[in-house]
Amino acid sequence: MLTEKIIARSLRLVFSGTAIAAGLGLSAHAMAQTQEVQQAPVARVEITGSAIKRIDGETAVPVTVIRAEDLKREGITTIEQVMANLSVSQAQTGTSQSVGASTGGASFANLRGIGANKTLVLLNGRRLANNAYDSSAPDLNMIPFAALERVEVLRDGASALYGSDAVGGVINFITKKDFQGGVITLGTDSPQHAGGRSYNGNVAYGWGDLDTQGWNVSAVIDHQEQNHIAGNERPYNTRYSGGLSASTYPANFSQGAGTLNPKGVAGNPAAPSCASGVDLISNGAGGCTMTTSSFVDYVPRNIRDSGLFRGTLKLPGGHELGLEYLTSQSVVATQIAPVPYGSLYMNKTSPFYPTGAGLDPNYQSPTYNPPGTQPGWIQVRWRDLPNGARQDKNTNNQQRLVLSLEGNIAGWDYNTAATWNENRVKEVLIGYSNGDIISQGVLNGVINPFGDQTAAGTALLNSAGLSGEVQHARGQSTGLDFHASRELGDWLNAGRGVGLALGAQAGYDKFTSAANTDFATKVQASTGIDPTSFNSGTRHTYAVYGEINVPIIKSLDVTLSGRYDKFSDFGNTTNPKVSFRFQPVDAVLFRGSYSTGFRAPSLYEINASQTYTNTGGTYSDPVNCPDGKTPLNGHAYSSVCKQQFQVLGGGNTALQPEKSKNVTLGVMIEPVKDLSVGVDLWAIFLRNTISSLSQEDIFDATQYGRFSSVYHRNPAGELAVDGSQCPNPATCGYIDDRTQNLGGTITNGVDLSLNYRYRTGRFGNFTLASNATYIHKYEYQNEPGGDWLQNVNVFSGSGPIFRWQNTTNLVWNKDQLSAGLTARYKTGYLDQGAGSASTLASDFQPLGFRVASYTTFDSYVSWNQKKGLGLTFGVRNLFDRDPPLSYQSQTFQAGYDARYTDPIGRTYYVRGTYTF
Repeated sequence: MLTEKIIARSLRLVFSGTAIAAGLGLSAHAMAQTQEVQQAPVARVEITGSAIKRIDGETAVPVTVIRAEDLKREGITTIEQVMANLSVSQAQTGTSQSVGASTGGASFANLRGIGANKTLVLLNGRRLANNAYDSSAPDLNMIPFAALERVEVLRDGASALYGSDAVGGVINFITKKDFQGGVITLGTDSPQHAGGRSYNGNVAYGWGDLDTQGWNVSAVIDHQEQNHIAGNERPYNTRYSGGLSASTYPANFSQGAGTLNPKGVAGNPAAPSCASGVDLISNGAGGCTMTTSSFVDYVPRNIRDSGLFRGTLKLPGGHELGLEYLTSQSVVATQIAPVPYGSLYMNKTSPFYPTGAGLDPNYQSPTYNPPGTQPGWIQVRWRDLPNGARQDKNTNNQQRLVLSLEGNIAGWDYNTAATWNENRVKEVLIGYSNGDIISQGVLNGVINPFGDQTAAGTALLNSAGLSGEVQHARGQSTGLDFHASRELGDWLNAGRGVGLALGAQAGYDKFTSAANTDFATKVQASTGIDPTSFNSGTRHTYAVYGEINVPIIKSLDVTLSGRYDKFSDFGNTTNPKVSFRFQPVDAVLFRGSYSTGFRAPSLYEINASQTYTNTGGTYSDPVNCPDGKTPLNGHAYSSVCKQQFQVLGGGNTALQPEKSKNVTLGVMIEPVKDLSVGVDLWAIFLRNTISSLSQEDIFDATQYGRFSSVYHRNPAGELAVDGSQCPNPATCGYIDDRTQNLGGTITNGVDLSLNYRYRTGRFGNFTLASNATYIHKYEYQNEPGGDWLQNVNVFSGSGPIFRWQNTTNLVWNKDQLSAGLTARYKTGYLDQGAGSASTLASDFQPLGFRVASYTTFDSYVSWNQKKGLGLTFGVRNLFDRDPPLSYQSQTFQAGYDARYTDPIGRTYYVRGTYTF
């Protein structure tokens, strides 16, 4: 089961002396059976959220612990799936978002919904390299799931201990340290519907007993692959005509101002009623619109390989020398519709010129006539179907090397390490075409955008086909860290000693991200990637920190901690934290904390070059097409309504850190035996948010007065719809959306947990675990001092914040047999553009449309032996729940929101494990 166990335990377990085992998810029953063995001194351990080694696993901060064995029985095989099952997670970027976007196929964690870059991700207590494309956060796909022992999730700010990024919380992925013997696992996932079948296998082996032989070496190798789900393999894109584009096959054309201007002409001569062609519908303005959804992958094909190698050697005096090496590769291949060309031009000398369409043979624009055009020219919007669908292959490689030393000197438990991390990403495009060749071919009358090609046209199109690397990135980080802790004595006669920890860190980070200029220039019109893009930056960091835990009385502890960080590129920051733990009786525990936190601007946010790219979705110009349907002021529909416009983005050397204040207050009680209930109130106050303005807000016609200053129009009063039109001032109209410090975010809510174990004896044991997060408030500003915008259960900005998320598990086990049922729930929300007169709302979207709530059930049956064969059979999405309808335009997948729901449907899985 996916049991989010509070590291605090069931309180009864703590007071029977089994806190550490309970924190790892072990039951009191199992501990009682080994009570004699545990009469030996219990080792001190370090828990995520504290630098003090201690015997009692209970701290003053809320930590959720998830056992890898429970995850595997549920059929979970990736870290991305783990995050999707956490009630505190509001993740918005997963592997599927690589479809149509240059994310490198990355998947990011996002606790509390305040941003992936404000959730700190650790592997065995130390940082991973951030994704090289934007240096914001580590890619979860790079973490080897097969090597995990457990996941610890700190649901509180922790900059006072960990420094930057630990604002929304900390996720610590912990692998096995002293692994012996071997395990081989093979499995497959088979969806009931077409596409999406996946395979996985891993092997792990460990040599040497650390306690008796003084050494241990282990290796874990994991392979996973998943087939894609094509857009025509699910019916979601037929629920409405999503993915609308004015670049069609066959082509639209226009001359002059547009259909509402008597002097303008527009249409689609090969498909005048839009009944033929490829996925065409009428745009209501004399032409056709193409629905591109059938070309778009719902789930991309992805292959992941990872290996983790660890060695530990005991040295004289009780010291341990460790070496850890991680290597991972993720390859994500995506597909979207063929290349669109929005700014092709045709002269009347072309044999394919649509004569008889009411065109003016002497037409000339009063403002701008493209080079090579002659009187009577027309603008053509065409999609290069002959060269096939566009494909994108992202290859992401991660390496990490850690050399560590730990032990005890003069009563101090110490741990020190040197680390090196590297992330490399490259993006290869397939099925693209050379815009210059296409443009000249249409202008010169060789290519026919309205119908079948001649032999010369086919040859020219073949010669225009392009494939190659469009951009690449590399990020590296090296560091040294040292910390030590010890007990100082019982200062206040509370019956427990004071705990003290001190630490220091130093690091060096660098990254480079660049376009392949020659290739990027040829595909700029369809990718929006600036071919001159080159981003590079470096940074030195230094930090010192301390933590002291003082027992005031027998039932009350107070912990004080603080950290000083210095960054070479923006300055320094100091962050304190105070927390308490109060246990008046055995069955009741109160805890709380107050802290400040920060996130340093990433190297990319500071150093990114100024580049032009496409908007993330299709929008309408709030001045020239305010209702999203009707072009005004003599403009063409295909230039101002439902288009991807050009945006100027880039870094900002004046950025300051994001600052936060975090507050938690919780209680855990055990009203009866084997039942524990937890309630944790939390609040985050964030200011100086680093981001670019929300494109949804920029293009909202009701907010144009506020954001009009970011509009930079070309001489025709328009925004450019083609990357090749920028930065030429004669054609480049753009939105200035460079990174800046914006306003604040206020969010608060409550985490709830319930764990109950029912023992029947001869019929086995039942365990019920439920974990939920309720968001009371989530408000944000788009600029300093701006209005506070509501985001709970409302699609605002980049997405919604779910009011309520819940995961409930019921598990039965007896001897080698176990079975489980898991229910997951997300509340519904007001859809994108549905809450105002926004120009984003689809023509097909009802006013005030709400996305339905989403509930899925999983189940499994498992038989396992300590040694030998083990089998697990399960069903995910037991009742084959379809994702609820959404009209969102943030992702290329239409008809639902791929960030929050699963399009795979009912899926059967089987896992076989052999332990030796």
